Amino acid sequence: MEVEAGDAVVVQFGLRKYYTGIVWQVHDRRPAVARVKSIERRLYDRPLLSGTQRSLWEWMATYYICSLGEVMRSALPALMKPSADSEAQLLDRQFQPRTERYYRLAPHYAADEKALNELLDRYERRAPRLYAALLEVVGSEERMRTGEVARRLLRSEITPLNTLVKKEILCVEEHTRDGGHDAARFLLPTLSEHQRQALEALHASFEQGKTAALLHGITGSGKTEIYIHLIAETLARGGDVLLLVPEIALTAQLIERMERIFGSRVTAYHSRLTNLRRAETYLQLNHSQGGEFVVGVRSSIFLPFKNLQLVLVDEEHDACYKQAEPAPRYEARDVAVYMAHAAGGRAVLGSATPSLESWLNARYGKYGFARLSERYGEARPPKIYLSDTRRAARRGERHGHFNKLLLDKMEQTLARGEQVILFQNRRGFAPYLACTECGWTAQCPSCNVTLTYHKGRNALVCHYCGHTEAVMEKCPSCKVVDLQPMGFGTEKIEEQVRQLFPEVQVARLDRDEVTSESAFNRIIGDFAARRTSILIGTQMVTKGFDFEGVALVGVLNADNLLHNPDFRATERTFQQLTQVAGRAGRRSSDGEVVIQTAEPQHPVLQQVLYGDFEAMSQTLLREREEFNYPPYTRLTQLTLRHSDPDLLRRCVGELAQQLRARFGRRLMGPVAPPVDRIRGEYIRSLLLKIEQSASRQRAHELLREQLKRIAEHPDYKSVTISINVDPQ
Repeated sequence: MEVEAGDAVVVQFGLRKYYTGIVWQVHDRRPAVARVKSIERRLYDRPLLSGTQRSLWEWMATYYICSLGEVMRSALPALMKPSADSEAQLLDRQFQPRTERYYRLAPHYAADEKALNELLDRYERRAPRLYAALLEVVGSEERMRTGEVARRLLRSEITPLNTLVKKEILCVEEHTRDGGHDAARFLLPTLSEHQRQALEALHASFEQGKTAALLHGITGSGKTEIYIHLIAETLARGGDVLLLVPEIALTAQLIERMERIFGSRVTAYHSRLTNLRRAETYLQLNHSQGGEFVVGVRSSIFLPFKNLQLVLVDEEHDACYKQAEPAPRYEARDVAVYMAHAAGGRAVLGSATPSLESWLNARYGKYGFARLSERYGEARPPKIYLSDTRRAARRGERHGHFNKLLLDKMEQTLARGEQVILFQNRRGFAPYLACTECGWTAQCPSCNVTLTYHKGRNALVCHYCGHTEAVMEKCPSCKVVDLQPMGFGTEKIEEQVRQLFPEVQVARLDRDEVTSESAFNRIIGDFAARRTSILIGTQMVTKGFDFEGVALVGVLNADNLLHNPDFRATERTFQQLTQVAGRAGRRSSDGEVVIQTAEPQHPVLQQVLYGDFEAMSQTLLREREEFNYPPYTRLTQLTLRHSDPDLLRRCVGELAQQLRARFGRRLMGPVAPPVDRIRGEYIRSLLLKIEQSASRQRAHELLREQLKRIAEHPDYKSVTISINVDPQ
């Protein structure tokens, strides 16, 4: 049987089990094993992995200290790595590239404009549904550009479209997308002078040979318009484009905008797609010859691009680009830059609040740099107010969790018919339930954390393991019937807003409300259409949304962002507050932002007030350099878990001793994290700091040796050890 590197093949294990494997290398050296398994069959008509993809997998396995099998588990769609009880059963699970339904005018009407206009006039009077469907097809920018329009770009119902086909007014056919349409006919947005200068700066940096460039643009400055021009240029050359966004939440708005310009060239890829759709999309790209445009989340980096020339990373600072579980725990932003370099392409990292790592790379000249310092069109940056919660309380100007200043601004905004976003970075009704008599709090039985009170469900929920229990009527400790919710989350804010503004339509955007893609689209759609006037949410509302009606943003409690036990807390606070503030006044109306805090003089809040990213970055970079934290060092975190705390303590102590003998003071710990027990397992951590001048490759080799030694120890084989390179 002829096979080549990258092929997906069927291999039998045991009497009845068949698995999918990847041919990694074809050679003539006999493996050093007693028995070699035979390949039963080759799957698909071409290799599933290109040489570029295999190189990427190998780099990720080395850099993030994991196995190729772990990379494969994350990289391939679930249905493309099946197992089965028979070869026939496995072969039934093969897929073909996804096809789409396309509509075009019948040749007679396409060639005779007069006949088409007469038909439209007749249908407008006699058949309004057919008229609306036909007009949508005729007027589609995609049809005018390519001669046909994909079904998914049409809002018309299927019945009138089928009727037009039966009447031989429209023709329909199914085929895979054609990436070869003339990109010169894309209707691109007009750039302002500042945007044009930023685009020229990006081009200049690429001409100088730089692989990556940082696009630093304030919120609302029009970074997306620059992305669109770069995408059109790349597609016109037949190159592939990947546009990364941090969360699924952002893809719907962005895809709709991109489809208005690039039509059916746009492909979405994220975890809310069905397993079948992801497999079909993977094969569609695998069969393509180039000219593909994908908008997706971090897992899109594994797609089989044939001619990747441009990778755009929107909101490059966002922590969602970091894979937490399982391995490989990769940072998609960094992988994107590596991919662009390996493919001979270019990467653009865009953000109003760049990560300090990217900012330093741009400052030292490793990355190119372009700046957008003005908002697009007539919009101006919002006016920001810091509202002192302690002062408001002393003056009796605090109502529930709202200072008078914020309430007054909300009343004025709503009276003008404009919209409000309220940001509170905790979901649920209250962070915990406590007894006012003895101080007892409701704790998760499996995790060392308090249970969050959800009033709507009348339940206590652990946000780590999902444990749920009913709210008790009295304190289990002292039996007093006086349990009170402490603190506040988005659910409590929603309740208070409905009491304060009973005539106003209110919605909440958090993980409890967004249980499906349709639920998310409904919430966002209602707010975008102004059917909802106030949107309350967690950090989901800080993302890159563009709502033209939002004139006011309120931050209910900035202090819970500032005081996280994390060296990145200050940086993240600036990023989140600046990002959520940027949702206000994105059109011609002036926007306002009210940030409630007990520490209005805190340096980072003052920097947010004046939009002074450079002052914030200079301060933090001095601190990071002094205390040896990124971007001046590279971190690797080891997390050990076991249900027996004594065994875990012995294991982590022995590992720390061995690593300290190799790395000395570069090793920190062991320590217990703030939440030191999850799902019944105790947790201990070690942190390895490697200076930028040292060899990371050598450090990882030494680390692998010690981890292998611990894993082979008979007492510690049951201890789970997770490796997180560049933890976020």
